[in-house]
Amino acid sequence: MCRPDHFEVRYAINPWMHPDVPVDRERALAQWDALRRTYLDLGHRVDLLDPVPGLPDMVYTANGATVVDGLVLGARFRHPERAAEAQAHRAWFAAAGHPVVEPEFVNEGEGDLLVVGDVVLAGCGFRTDPRAHAEAAAVLGREVVALELVDPRYYHLDTAIAVLDETTVAWLPAAFTPAAQEVLRARFPDALVADPADAAVLGLNAVSDGRHVVLPAQAVGLAAALAERGFVPVPVDLSELRKGGGGPKCCTLEVRA
Repeated sequence: MCRPDHFEVRYAINPWMHPDVPVDRERALAQWDALRRTYLDLGHRVDLLDPVPGLPDMVYTANGATVVDGLVLGARFRHPERAAEAQAHRAWFAAAGHPVVEPEFVNEGEGDLLVVGDVVLAGCGFRTDPRAHAEAAAVLGREVVALELVDPRYYHLDTAIAVLDETTVAWLPAAFTPAAQEVLRARFPDALVADPADAAVLGLNAVSDGRHVVLPAQAVGLAAALAERGFVPVPVDLSELRKGGGGPKCCTLEVRA
């Protein structure tokens, strides 16, 4: 995770961002810290990436890399406003002793590369270059399944689908092309289908440890549906950070040993 010390919305690179809407940074910091404490209370370890002045989106650490079996595939950002974040992530992982691969093609980390069991679901359409999918398969040694996104509100895969455990996902079908919908239905016939109202508060931008699902507090319908499936919903309010287009998952990069 990365503290939102420099968080602000001063440019618009997704439909959630409105530079004319004020951001309360102190509130953003409090909400972010509540998320961090939630993970600690659930028994998870949280390592911190130092924020860099001039990079207001560094709080969205999920976009900085993808880690499988301790190997790091670095990110390459689509927009120049975020480009320098990639090096900050690579440097952190290198210092921590992880082997790091710098990518050739644009990929925005776990924003578009989601690990489900032995498979990586890979988004494209808005940010990640489709050529990055083959690169990810070669580097990470996992099957990569391409999924094209069509709704600009759900510009990253992790805003349209949530990985709940090694075989279960929750998703918003309307965010995907018909072909991608077919793929997901075939692979996950028991997937939880989210209500559009819950997706519209970034409810699918959630983090699950296989039992507890940390999700935006405003996604009340999704929380109830998760409980019916035997998961334990853990609501958090990240409404201030949603102004930049992110929720719990955007603020969290999983380091898979």
